[in-house]
Amino acid sequence: MRTLKALLLAVAVSVFALGNARADVTPHPIFSDNMVLQRGNSTIIWGKAEPGEAVTVLLARNDGTSSKTQTTADKDSNWIVNLGKHEAGTGYSLKISGKNTVEFKNVAVGEVWICSGQSNMQWELWRLTKEDQGKKVSAEAKNPNIRLMTLPRRPAATPQYDFQVVTQQRGKGGPKVTFGKWQECEPDTALEFSAVAYYFGRDLEKQLKVPVGLIATNWGGTVCEAWTSLEALDAEPSLKYLADRARAAAKQFEMDKKVPGQNSPTALYNGMIHPLLNFPVKGAIWYQGESNAGRAYEYRTLYPTMIKDWRARWRSELPFVGVQLAPFRGGKSGVDYAELRDAQLYATKVLPKVGIAVITDVGDETDIHPQRKEPVGARLALNARALAYGEKIVYSGPVFRVAKLEGATATLFFDHVGGGLVSKDGELTGFTVAGEDGKFTPAKAVIKGDTVVVTSDTVKDIKAVRYGWVNFAKPTLNLSNKEGLPATPFRTDDFPLTTIPKKK
Repeated sequence: MRTLKALLLAVAVSVFALGNARADVTPHPIFSDNMVLQRGNSTIIWGKAEPGEAVTVLLARNDGTSSKTQTTADKDSNWIVNLGKHEAGTGYSLKISGKNTVEFKNVAVGEVWICSGQSNMQWELWRLTKEDQGKKVSAEAKNPNIRLMTLPRRPAATPQYDFQVVTQQRGKGGPKVTFGKWQECEPDTALEFSAVAYYFGRDLEKQLKVPVGLIATNWGGTVCEAWTSLEALDAEPSLKYLADRARAAAKQFEMDKKVPGQNSPTALYNGMIHPLLNFPVKGAIWYQGESNAGRAYEYRTLYPTMIKDWRARWRSELPFVGVQLAPFRGGKSGVDYAELRDAQLYATKVLPKVGIAVITDVGDETDIHPQRKEPVGARLALNARALAYGEKIVYSGPVFRVAKLEGATATLFFDHVGGGLVSKDGELTGFTVAGEDGKFTPAKAVIKGDTVVVTSDTVKDIKAVRYGWVNFAKPTLNLSNKEGLPATPFRTDDFPLTTIPKKK
């Protein structure tokens, strides 16, 4: 039996150790070696320390320039500082001192982008097995100007402060993959990173010639409402039922002491977006919608609500670029993907600085995860260059603007015609028309200048025109501009959509 003296000594040592642990200055895990801080914006650094502890933060560059500030941890152990704005470049270090000192090296200042969504954003380069594309691309991916971070996938019932750094093995005998830590872009780190995000970042860095940081926070098979906050869902009357569902789920999870599922409303906002909100970023790219197909009418409200929510949380009108769903012979109604694409396009019309990457030419009839990710990343980067950086470039394919209806003829006018409208191969395909009855039938379409003229032998009084209004078009839709960017599918009508949201 232990003596009283030994027991008291053990307790004293434990208390001393606990006190020292609590005294340690602990930066938020978003900060690590190899990180990228957003240029031209306030440099916000934050973390935990013992209440009342003095904290000094120093950002220094190897050219001798630096910025330094001090603060004190509040009663809840939180501290936060603003180091001001800094120029793009590498060779920075970040030192945080209190009763202990933490230093991060190989820090860069440049452009930081959030890369979010479901599996087509998550899909890593190693998954691109056709002609070994992923391995070939990653083998040439060494670029110290590009930095990568993938957040650990974690749902939560309430907003979380931080995330864990996790190392996992990919499959049996596969490589070890680190989540929650910045890494330089090298063949092995690129191979484990989002393919779409990598291609996007590669193109952006090549054009901007500054460091680019990519934060991949995504999860396959997830719904848009999971990435949206409780307050945002609550504030929108048509989405309040989702907020009610989140509250009920959180209560149940608390009773059961279980983690919420990733598709519970707000769960991924809580666990994978909220921890990032103090970290200034330039914008976001988004590839999601497959899991909301079947609720396209609701998505017209849900998707813009999420975008506005993120902008409010980051206190910035973040440029936001989404990927329109790829052609795929899936869905239940045969047009639910078409209707979801229409809802995605709708967000670009009701919100500023929202772009869309149209990929009607890179789908796969039988694979919901098409292998061609390079054009996706490239078109996202074009949107970003125009919307976020103000470049005067053609960044979008033709977008329907207005129709002139005259009997059996409809003349369609477009924005983003670039150098002119073209058909990629032969006669235009994918156009249908309807009269008062709303029944659509195939129609003939030809390019005349910057317009498309649609005619019908069966509908004598055209009331509506649709283009690409199917889940998967065969032959492939072929209207584009001379820059090679495909036209987005569209409709001129406001007939009721078939996929009306189902509330439970």
